[in-house]
Amino acid sequence: MKNFLKISSFVCLLFLAFACSKDDDPADSDIFVGTYKGEISYSSDDESTSTDDGKITVVKMGSKKYDFHFSDGIPDLTGVEFKEDGDNTLINVDLEEGVTYIKIDESTLNIFYTKDDEVWEANTER
Repeated sequence: MKNFLKISSFVCLLFLAFACSKDDDPADSDIFVGTYKGEISYSSDDESTSTDDGKITVVKMGSKKYDFHFSDGIPDLTGVEFKEDGDNTLINVDLEEGVTYIKIDESTLNIFYTKDDEVWEANTER
């Protein structure tokens, strides 16, 4: 009986050690998903929208792809792919399709994204 308790305790400790590993990257979880509030704007050849109390809802669409749903009639950004920064931050910088910069962490979301003469900007927090 004592051996059984020792082995059971050892197995439980091993399970906890691996389950709480520091190698787990929050970028692999849903830490960035949620609603961010603050200054958002959008402009194109035909329209311009800006607000100081807008919302962006971030939705994870794959292992490294996210959708950004804007309030106030601003078109959404979808299928944006990220590279991990290593310190629980995701960054997208892509100069092929225009100037794009999106930085997101657990509490802030900053966007400067241009594509086909359209510009999205955001400075938001949770």
